[in-house]
Amino acid sequence: MPTETLTAERILEATEEVLRRYGPAKATVVDVARVLGVSHGSVYRHFRTKAALREAVTHRWLTRAEVALAELIEAPDRPAAERLRAWFAGLFEAKRHKAGDDPELFATYGVLIDESSGVVEQHIDVLISQVRAIVEEGVRGGEFTAADADATARALFDATCRFHDPAYAPEWRRPTIEAEFDAVLDLLLRGLRA
Repeated sequence: MPTETLTAERILEATEEVLRRYGPAKATVVDVARVLGVSHGSVYRHFRTKAALREAVTHRWLTRAEVALAELIEAPDRPAAERLRAWFAGLFEAKRHKAGDDPELFATYGVLIDESSGVVEQHIDVLISQVRAIVEEGVRGGEFTAADADATARALFDATCRFHDPAYAPEWRRPTIEAEFDAVLDLLLRGLRA
């Protein structure tokens, strides 16, 4: 029996380890329980199904980016254009970091994301709301012109998908990717200027 209390967080950490080791096709709840030194029934007391466990791991992974990016929108002493650029650069860097530093887990999350469309939709909604907050502040400050902040935020997010959508991860290693990112952001910011 483990001496540490079994928590959902410990289970999620162990699940990441198991997914990294075996991949999503072979990872099982029994494997997670074995890493934790508990029965698989103990894991099921926290997560009723394997799908619920996988969805929780995906949510945890996506939430990390949301939290880090939220800090970038709360810098009222910086111009909105600067914060918007920093926000998209932060998102791009976070995605590249995950893809490059832990490719096995990144590939695993690609599979899990396909399974967890509701979690992904919520994540995208959170990210777009963060962009919208910057756009709204830019409009209030006279820095941006945007008749509909929500539509503008969605358009900005969609226009930059090449730099944050995991489907484009192979392109993120190209030597010209930084210059391409800057060119897209420059164009978008020029379009927002009042």
